Amino acid sequence: ADWGVGYVVLTSVDRDDLEDGGAGHFAETVRGLKARNADILVECLTPDFRGDLGAVRLLASSGLDVFAHNIETVERLQRRVRDPRANYVQSMEVLRTARSAANVYTKSSIMLGLGETDDEIIDTMLDLKDCGVDILTLGQYLQPTTRHLPIVEYVTPEKFEYWRRYGEEEIGFRYVASGPLVRSSYRAGEFFVDAMIRGERARTQLV
Repeated sequence: ADWGVGYVVLTSVDRDDLEDGGAGHFAETVRGLKARNADILVECLTPDFRGDLGAVRLLASSGLDVFAHNIETVERLQRRVRDPRANYVQSMEVLRTARSAANVYTKSSIMLGLGETDDEIIDTMLDLKDCGVDILTLGQYLQPTTRHLPIVEYVTPEKFEYWRRYGEEEIGFRYVASGPLVRSSYRAGEFFVDAMIRGERARTQLV
């Protein structure tokens, strides 16, 4: 099908009540997209599947190109920021398993401005890199309503640029998108990732 679409992001708004956490539905959708347009790139931004690593492997081996799962914040702030069913170690294992299960790129995201320290950001970056994460996004946490956590700090654009350079040059991520308005599904980032994946695959085919 000639859709004029080169990069698709699939996601879910919450944990699914299906036994496999929705992994099978994700995988079926990926296969359907690829069957209709083999050239399309597919990213899945997933929940943690309640730590079900079999579900992670099922999706990672479905033919998708980018497996994305957000760590959200540093380890110390996990219980305060995230759903109590999620945790730092579980999310790291999801990313590690996806990376080792299939030939996919992996991606994660950190929100800044919740009270994290520079050392905690660096430790989180190192842990993500150790899990094989290729792509990282960093953005400013914004308080959706007064019932949500307050903003502790507005991080400057200059500091976001510092983290972009640090992530790419010191940690070694393939690509880092970092800025106040950057989000996990970041349009400019998708253009770059699309070009990166297609370029690397083209070079591999020439070898």
